[in-house]
Amino acid sequence: MAQAKINQLKSGEADNRFLRSMSMADRSGRLLETLDALEQRVEALREAAASMEQEKETLLELIQSVQNSQDMRNISDGEREELNLTANRLIGRTLTVAVSVQTIRSAQQEEFLSRATALIDEVVDKLLQDVAIAKSRLIALYNACSSEALQGPVNQKFQSIIVGCSLEDQKKIKTRLQKLIRNVCSADRSIALLDQKAAQIGNYNHLQQNVCNRQCYTYTGTIPDSQHFGGSLQMQSSLLESLDNTGDGK
Repeated sequence: MAQAKINQLKSGEADNRFLRSMSMADRSGRLLETLDALEQRVEALREAAASMEQEKETLLELIQSVQNSQDMRNISDGEREELNLTANRLIGRTLTVAVSVQTIRSAQQEEFLSRATALIDEVVDKLLQDVAIAKSRLIALYNACSSEALQGPVNQKFQSIIVGCSLEDQKKIKTRLQKLIRNVCSADRSIALLDQKAAQIGNYNHLQQNVCNRQCYTYTGTIPDSQHFGGSLQMQSSLLESLDNTGDGK
């Protein structure tokens, strides 16, 4: 009789252990499902923050493009000053938004990112020395990290470095190069328009001088001269000084 009770107790304890084990498994499963759902929200948060970061850079670029536009140079000094004040205020307000998405990297990925950034910075530093050569080098860098290659060469060295970077860093580097190329092209167009306008004014001055010589009198009016529109090098400097404000992409 006593043995039967002992066996019954042992059986009950085994059943309780079995039920408790199933309960722990269910609880663990529910916790895992919760963490999976939270992981999706974390990734959504990072994507949203990255989008905000990109929007901030885009806004800054657009405001600066307005400041450097041809229309801005074709208005009065007073109007230009007022519009620049508004643009600078917008830049200031945009910069008050601090958004940062940190990328988790291995030591090797850090090294590759540092080397890629150094190559880009080297080209940026030489932009004012020779825009055409720098633009060609930027295109070669871009072609090394993009499947949508532009017309031009591919920097094989940069390509071997890029593959060692994290995927997030590869996207940031590609975006930075796109912005640089776009701004250089925009600066080229502005400088070309400026040189064309200066040439037209120079031809007008020459024609006016010939007329004066033929009619034997001195023209007393004020004829604009190309210096009023700034030399190409000075304009090039003002247009390119804010080309790259993306930092190293970290």
